[in-house]
Amino acid sequence: MGAILKAAQRDNWATQYQAKVAAVISNKANAAGLVLAREHGVATEVIDHKVFANRDDFDAALMKHIDSFATPGNPPLVLLAGFMRILTPGFVNHFVGRLVNIHPSLLPAFAGLNTHQRAIDAGCQVAGATVHLVTPELDHGPILAQAVVPVLPGDSAATLATRVLSQEHLIYPRAVAGLLQNI
Repeated sequence: MGAILKAAQRDNWATQYQAKVAAVISNKANAAGLVLAREHGVATEVIDHKVFANRDDFDAALMKHIDSFATPGNPPLVLLAGFMRILTPGFVNHFVGRLVNIHPSLLPAFAGLNTHQRAIDAGCQVAGATVHLVTPELDHGPILAQAVVPVLPGDSAATLATRVLSQEHLIYPRAVAGLLQNI
C-alpha cells in the first residue's frame, strides 16, 4: 500500500490518469497502513468486521463505503494490500474487473497462506509475487503482473518473504498504473 501511495504521488496519477488514492480502509484500527495513509493526506476509515453478525453484512458495509468514493462514470478501482480476509462472491462480483490483489507466490502455485514455507518445502528454485484481478475463487483471477526471485540455499520463510516483498513494491504500482492507463 505504501508503494502505491508513493507511486501515485511520484508519478502524478492525478494528472496522468485522472486518478487518486481516495481512501485507505482497514478492518483493524491498529493497521500501520492507516498511519501511512494519513501521512500522505489520504482519508482513512476503520470498518471492524467483528461488529457484524456475519461476513455478508461486513462485506455489504465495506462495499457501501467504497462506493461512496465513486463519481458518475468513474467507479472505484479497489486495491487490496494486506487485507487478509476472504471476500464474499457478492462483494467480488460487485467490483468485477476493478478488484485487484497482490499475492506472495507465483500463482497459480501456492494459493492461500504460508506461501514462502510451502515453496521452500516443495524444493522450488524460484518464488515470487503475483498481481491479479480478484475472482470468487481464492487467488485464481487473471494475472496482471508477476515478479520472480530465487530461492537461495538456507532460505527461511522470512528471508524469502523479504526478497519477495521488495518485488511486490515494484510490480503492484506498475500493474495499477497499467490498469489506470486502460480505463
